[in-house]
Amino acid sequence: MMDSYDVIVAGGSISGLLAAREIASAGFSVAVIEEDSEIGTPEHCGGLVSMQGIQDLSIIPSSGAIQNNIKYAKIFSPSKSFELNAVEQKVIVLDRRVFDKQIAFQAQKMGAEIKVKCSMRSVSQDAVSDTRKCTVKTSEGDLLSTYFIDARGVSSILQRNREGILQSAQYEVYTEWIDQDTVEVKFDKDKYPGFFAWVIPTGSGSGKVGVAGRSINAANVLKSYLESKGEKYSIVRKVYAPIWTLGPLKNFVFNNTLVIGDAAGQTKPTTAGGIYTCGMGGICAGRAIVKALEENNDRLLKHYEKNWFSMFKREFDKMLFARRLLERLDNKAIDDIFSNISNSEIKDVSTSGNFDFHSNAITKILSTKGAIKIIRTMIGSEIRHLYK
Repeated sequence: MMDSYDVIVAGGSISGLLAAREIASAGFSVAVIEEDSEIGTPEHCGGLVSMQGIQDLSIIPSSGAIQNNIKYAKIFSPSKSFELNAVEQKVIVLDRRVFDKQIAFQAQKMGAEIKVKCSMRSVSQDAVSDTRKCTVKTSEGDLLSTYFIDARGVSSILQRNREGILQSAQYEVYTEWIDQDTVEVKFDKDKYPGFFAWVIPTGSGSGKVGVAGRSINAANVLKSYLESKGEKYSIVRKVYAPIWTLGPLKNFVFNNTLVIGDAAGQTKPTTAGGIYTCGMGGICAGRAIVKALEENNDRLLKHYEKNWFSMFKREFDKMLFARRLLERLDNKAIDDIFSNISNSEIKDVSTSGNFDFHSNAITKILSTKGAIKIIRTMIGSEIRHLYK
């Protein structure tokens, strides 16, 4: 006889673990199956999030989970730059190996069962005792559940659409030129088409350095970026991963299956970050499943979609527009926009921004007279979408 649960979650990243925590805390049985040999690995994420965002996920990160506190963000165009003060936004860098294990511990304490090195092979819905159930075939045997959650990340969304995928490389680097206080972002349409290069400091002289772009050899491009710094460096870890930039799926619920996190496209179209947005996806899904189980009503699963979109739809619509704009700007236009940003506008963005909802900051940066003129010549009246 196969093991049976109320819910099976495929994928042990932040969204899947938070969904499991919510379900287990309500007294329902849930199993998380993770194909890798360790929760928190491989660490594709840059780890940037605000302390407020983490608190909204009902987590107090352990001291070991916080690698660094960010004070500044330096943004580069091909020949210009400006610096934002990030102190008031309380942005931190997380060690995802430690942080994800902390959430796994929360979920397990509530009653969730976690299985690593256990891969999902297929999921199907069958009639069992006149009730529709999900049969999940895994490398450790078949499991039965009322609901199934797909939290398998970008690999899942690849099966639906490859158009929004960019190639990325991120290395853990030791070098003297990394400033512990400052995140760096470099835009260059020729080198990183549709995206950018980044430096996320994890300490003094150490950090995560990466690049992403459309149709690039990410390893070669990242090597060139590191060498352009002109100083010695050592690479202690390499990660290559596709990232998703086209925003959320139209639907997150398919019969008894719910899709969450990266698998649902809940990463930000502008940065591909998703600790907060994907984490809230897991929480919203978990709570909707609890209601559906308590009232024996599958229609309540749709509350997951409703609640997540009520939080993030407006934000994601603006970020998707900003992404389309980025795809069309050439290096001269990017330089011109940077040249039109005043010190007072930089200060305004620094003091009024919200790291987890950054479309307002993007709007302010693109709202200078010079920037509006440049953008209008490229996209005409479409610019109105940015200010809605």
